[in-house]
Amino acid sequence: MKTYRGSCHCGAVRYEADFDLAATGTVKCNCSICTKMRFWAVQVGASAFRLVQGKEALGEYRFGAHRDGHCFCRVCGVNVFSTGESVLRGPFVAVTVASLDDFEVEELVSAPVRYIDGANDNWGTAPVETRHL
Repeated sequence: MKTYRGSCHCGAVRYEADFDLAATGTVKCNCSICTKMRFWAVQVGASAFRLVQGKEALGEYRFGAHRDGHCFCRVCGVNVFSTGESVLRGPFVAVTVASLDDFEVEELVSAPVRYIDGANDNWGTAPVETRHL
């Protein structure tokens, strides 16, 4: 377990999250918003995430069933994390890999990737095609 720090581009939003990247791995989804954002994240339990700075700078986008909140900096526009609740994992925060400030590239590329078929509301199975994610 390691504490990672992350932020948006302008630094208005900062967070910390505790996880073991090798064990937790990363997640990519093929739903419409995740595909457009090229969303690549580490999903952690809500209790493992701490917003350190910038609550007032955060915007949130929800669509469709309004199930997940996609949080971004209203100053620079960077998507920093998403929130939601999974039947299997409970409440979670998915921190975007792109917003992590202190990871080793080798650590990231060797972590497992879990693909989610959000486009078909099939959250437990990988989509047939993942090359574009």
